[in-house]
Amino acid sequence: MQMREHAIKAPVVRTYDRGLLAVMLLLIAFGSLMIYSSTSVITPVLARRNISEFYYFKRHIFTMAIGFLVLFFSYRINPAMLKKAAVPLLIFSFVLLLMVFLPYIGVTAGGARRWIRLWPTTFQPSELVKLSMVIFLARYLSMPDYNPESFTSFVRPLLVMAAFQVVFLKQPDFGSTMSLAFLTFAMLFISGMRMRYIASVLVLLIPVVYKLVMEPYRLRRITSFLDPWKDSLGSGFQLVQSFISLGSGGITGLGLGESKQKLAFLPASHTDFIFCLVGEELGLVGATVLIALFVFLFIRGISISNRSRDKFVCYLSYGLTLMVSLQALINFAVVTGLVPTKGLPLPFLSYGGSALLANMAAIGLLLRISRGDEELPEHENRAANVRRVARRNIYGGKGVQA
Repeated sequence: MQMREHAIKAPVVRTYDRGLLAVMLLLIAFGSLMIYSSTSVITPVLARRNISEFYYFKRHIFTMAIGFLVLFFSYRINPAMLKKAAVPLLIFSFVLLLMVFLPYIGVTAGGARRWIRLWPTTFQPSELVKLSMVIFLARYLSMPDYNPESFTSFVRPLLVMAAFQVVFLKQPDFGSTMSLAFLTFAMLFISGMRMRYIASVLVLLIPVVYKLVMEPYRLRRITSFLDPWKDSLGSGFQLVQSFISLGSGGITGLGLGESKQKLAFLPASHTDFIFCLVGEELGLVGATVLIALFVFLFIRGISISNRSRDKFVCYLSYGLTLMVSLQALINFAVVTGLVPTKGLPLPFLSYGGSALLANMAAIGLLLRISRGDEELPEHENRAANVRRVARRNIYGGKGVQA
């Protein structure tokens, strides 16, 4: 006699955040279009180097292909495994950061030594450092013995941050130094750390920041930021050209490919200042759409964090979202003259493989977290597996025999 089959509740089908993936794809497509637009004109400098109009675009497409492999790999990583690998990954990124000083391995450009030579291109370890630091902080803040009321718990991650910043300043890379500080203090603030601890350290850092700012080339950047027109052909040249580029676009822009500033007037038009090109060719409308995409990415990332029930996963998703969003915010502030010039690329848009790979890895991790299937307690996972097997047996025609 066949027993009556009991109704079995189907397990919830969990999938990744399609909205987050869509906005990333739109940003990458946007960036590819603007990179080609900014590098398709052969300037005298490029002509002397015998570079074709597709040189940068083809290299960017190659990096994108690797980036999608990185995204897929990071999407497949179990958050529990990532938590265990947090400290080894941080140590590995520190070793890579030190390798920029090795002869024949480190690469110098623009007076800075920030890259290591990897065939067929170079890699900037500071981008991996930021990603590794986010993962490490998520693990540290989720530890049972972490106490936001304890000054010791506050100081430990700052010592780790300071070790990386010393190497950054040796390169020198002031932009990455500040980015790492913003990320660290933001995540400590989110964890509920006492504000008096954060405020006291910030006050103590004022003499250090003053000393760093008084370096001649950094001081010129600040003075040119305050009044770029005073030395419009010298230290203020890049910012003045940025204003001209943004202002020339008007409401709807000059048209795709019609930028005048990319004709060797605006330095770094395909890297750090690519947002200016968006404003010039696509106008206020295009710039607003781009900013809206980053706002949507931020909202989706925070939404994923708020749905997380595991502390490590929650802090990790917050950190990854801040890593991308803060860098975009700083880039927007730099090109519009709100803060002094820093060498920070615009995520997913600027030409540069290291930043693109790190940001795509961050999105891959966020997509995995958005599924939510790794956050269920162990007994809930076992129950879900039992229901899934029983449901498959029923639909497969395997009745329970008495």
